[in-house]
Formats: sequence, C-alpha cells, structure tokens
Amino acid sequence: MSAPHIELGHDGEELAAAWYRDHGFAIVDRNWRTTFGELDLVAVRDSELVVAEVKTRSTDAFGSPAHAVGAAKQRRLRRLALAWLAAQREQGGPCGHRHYDIRFDVVAVVGDRVDVYAGAF
Repeated sequence: MSAPHIELGHDGEELAAAWYRDHGFAIVDRNWRTTFGELDLVAVRDSELVVAEVKTRSTDAFGSPAHAVGAAKQRRLRRLALAWLAAQREQGGPCGHRHYDIRFDVVAVVGDRVDVYAGAF
C-alpha cells in the first residue's frame, strides 16, 4: 500500500500523460531518474520534444501547483533533459539521433482539472 501523496502524484501524471496523448503526442519516457533528479514525462510530436514537470494537488486553496516550479527546479530540469538526451544517444533510443525543438512545460493537476503551461520556461 502506497502513501496517499504518492498515489495522488501518480494519478496526476496519468492525467497529464492522457492530455498529451489526446493532443497528438507520444509519451516516450516517464519517471526517468538519475542521481540528481527525475523527469516526470517526456513526450514527442513531430519535431517537438516536451519535457513536462507535473505538479498535482488535491486542492488549489494555496494557489496553483505550478507555482512550485521555481528557478532552481527549472535549472535542474534543464540539466536532466540534457542528460536524458545524452542517454538516448548512447543507448540508441528513439529520440537520440534526431533534431528536436525542446519545450519545457509545467502541468498543474488539481482534481480532474489539467492545466498545461506550454513553454513555461
């Protein structure tokens, strides 16, 4: 049995992944981890690669969960995206040898509502 906050986060990532699929993206990676962090979702459509940070809350009483992605988290996500791309190249992954325009999104999930801030940083 997992902790409620872990289940909430997983449910939010499922809703975010569904949003991207509904908008023509293929999810190419989820919860990719290194020693210095994790990428929640990596999605691709045509020549656009999206790194999405998903923040889920049960309520927005204290504002949008998107506000939790500050400057330090943004820097970490950029480093993680570079590491992910390097790993794709090394391992011959599906995104390793193609040019992509990279976009960083923040996805705020509250209940069943999914707000995608495309190109958030």
